[in-house]
Amino acid sequence: MIEIERKFLVVSDDYKAEAEHTIRIIQGFLNTDPERTVRVRLKGQQGFITVKGKSSKDGLSRFEWEKEISETDAKALLKLCVEGVIDKVRYEIPYGNHTFEVDEFFGDNEGLIVAEVELNHTTEVFKKPQWLGEEVTGQVKYYNAQLSKKPFNTW
Repeated sequence: MIEIERKFLVVSDDYKAEAEHTIRIIQGFLNTDPERTVRVRLKGQQGFITVKGKSSKDGLSRFEWEKEISETDAKALLKLCVEGVIDKVRYEIPYGNHTFEVDEFFGDNEGLIVAEVELNHTTEVFKKPQWLGEEVTGQVKYYNAQLSKKPFNTW
């Protein structure tokens, strides 16, 4: 239940041609406390509730628990979320032995495009696609919970 991931900015839209799958994601937060975040997500027509713990000092890992819920339940919980719903399209791109998830944000976060890759351990080596830019792992302002409170268009 420990998530290990690295996060990067994206420097071109070349990832779109490489995507095997795309899906729209709407998510809100019932709690954005840095010690424990509770997220509600509608991923297409599937609902999820997720609890994330505080990130490690290097930002690479943190506790994550996720449970699938019905679309109806997710829509009802989204109405209870704090202000600042996240709207994005996720592109899944296999590259080397990993899959990169690229999130293109809309609404108040339009213009922000971030890629994440999940790893098995913090020192795992992985191939980097050419469209991958600056690493922003551990930079709190790029966490979705923070983007819901202080969106990209206010930076």
